[in-house]
Amino acid sequence: MSNTEQRPYVPTKTVPSDYPLIDSDPHFKRVVGYARPGDYAFGAVAGATLPATMLLWEKVSPSYVGKGGFAPIMRLTGVLGLGFGFLTFYQRSILRFYGWTENSREVDMDMKEMVQKVKAGKPLYGESTLTPYMQGVAARNSRYTGVWFHIIPWFNFVNHNQHGVDTAKYYQAAEKELEAARK
Repeated sequence: MSNTEQRPYVPTKTVPSDYPLIDSDPHFKRVVGYARPGDYAFGAVAGATLPATMLLWEKVSPSYVGKGGFAPIMRLTGVLGLGFGFLTFYQRSILRFYGWTENSREVDMDMKEMVQKVKAGKPLYGESTLTPYMQGVAARNSRYTGVWFHIIPWFNFVNHNQHGVDTAKYYQAAEKELEAARK
């Protein structure tokens, strides 16, 4: 099969969960945009633990590195702390998209956002310049990547239509809203 031929769509595996699936491969902007204030706080605390631990170790068992020796280590732990804080913040948000933690707020936000896009006639998951085949490759490579964040952080920056949810619910909700507005 040549690269220009259409390959079959590989459906998303549905993972059982206690809460509804919003998106099995959410775009980076959606994950950050749907984050709760508690996610930001948790990420900030998680990120501050590395420099705080280094300061505690220095108090308990001084290194005696002399003037200017401790500052580079604190800068390094600060940068590592920022990265760790961001990843924990992002993972807490993305797990709600998967329905693995309580997500009623995000379900409502998703429904409102998608219904507005339907009413405006826009594509639900954005425009893409990639071919359908490459969109599928991107979707298969980044689906459920929040599970393996501790191994390799992998984000979805591609707009595609393979998100593991039935989009008919958005069109039905938009239709109901339009009918209610006419009456």
